[in-house]
Amino acid sequence: MTSSPSASTSPTLLLPTPPALLSRGGWIGLALAVLLACLVMPLLNLAVPPEHPLHLDGYWVSLLGKFCCYALCALAMDLIWGFTGILSLGHGLYFALGGYVMGMHLMRQIGTDGQYRSELPDFMVFLDWKTLPWHWTLSDSFTATLLLVLLVPGTVAFVFGFFAFRSRIQGVYFSIITQAMTYAAMLLFFRNETGFGGNNGFTDFKRILGLSITTPGMRMTLFVLSALCLVAAFLGLRWLTRAKFGRVLSAVRDAESRLMFCGYSPLPYKLAAWVLSALLCGVAGALYVPQVGIINPSEMSVANSIEIAVWAAVGGRGTLAGPIAGAFAVNGAKSWLTQVAPEFWLYVLGALFVAVTLFMPDGIAGLVKRLRRSRKEAA
Repeated sequence: MTSSPSASTSPTLLLPTPPALLSRGGWIGLALAVLLACLVMPLLNLAVPPEHPLHLDGYWVSLLGKFCCYALCALAMDLIWGFTGILSLGHGLYFALGGYVMGMHLMRQIGTDGQYRSELPDFMVFLDWKTLPWHWTLSDSFTATLLLVLLVPGTVAFVFGFFAFRSRIQGVYFSIITQAMTYAAMLLFFRNETGFGGNNGFTDFKRILGLSITTPGMRMTLFVLSALCLVAAFLGLRWLTRAKFGRVLSAVRDAESRLMFCGYSPLPYKLAAWVLSALLCGVAGALYVPQVGIINPSEMSVANSIEIAVWAAVGGRGTLAGPIAGAFAVNGAKSWLTQVAPEFWLYVLGALFVAVTLFMPDGIAGLVKRLRRSRKEAA
């Protein structure tokens, strides 16, 4: 009598080895970037005397800090557009909401040092307000502000995304709706009775955590925080997009109907990516405001949201590193052109977007890949 084969002899299923988070060269490049941002630049700015040729001027510190915040928005756009295939033309709203939450806290930190020597912000005294509105209740607490920087954009994104994705709004219709929502929010924030400073917004910030916001040390601290948040977001999204969650997002982008046929519901994945993207924009806005010194409704303009999409497209969608390079490249060109020929900048921006779409659809990242491939073939 023959015995049945034991369970130990049954074939085993071998799962594919998960890809490395970064290559050896990638880790080296990332370590050098962190070393440059956290050690070299602070030394050149704070330790080297201003008259020394190696001194790093504070202008460049603030400019690069802004670029880090822009790159964080480009990463957020790459997650929702490059990996999920959803083009948003309203991410400037979440960036501005994070900035307004931080701006409210900085306005409360002015105290009685304002023009009217009142505990209320100057614009409220000018409008003859007697008390703070209800939505300013927690603005005096730094801890509550940090929570609201995430909670406010995240809640708005969740509510909007839930109804939009549940209704299966896709393509250009979804992009138009995001644009309309951002424009409506901008008109709302322009109104004085909403308590957000109207057309002028918030400015004239004095201190943060009891420290002066204009000192070189504080500016360098804000830059380092922006750079570290950018690195952390890059590594986190790199891990997330290489996990099962990222593969499902790619399936949503490439064949959502087939994904539903396989038994997956796209709604929770799209909604999670949308909310996470909004959170990154909110953090970028909160870091941006103390470095720039102002926040107003113009940050919600349609042009700003389109620029975020341009950064991702120029850098290369679906690569994470590409949108970071695109944000730095486009804003570097903008800083130079707005000084040399400011009247032509918008034309250049539009031509750049069209040229990248037609002749370089993979952006800077795709161009680098092609150059590497040609070098290997030549070798």
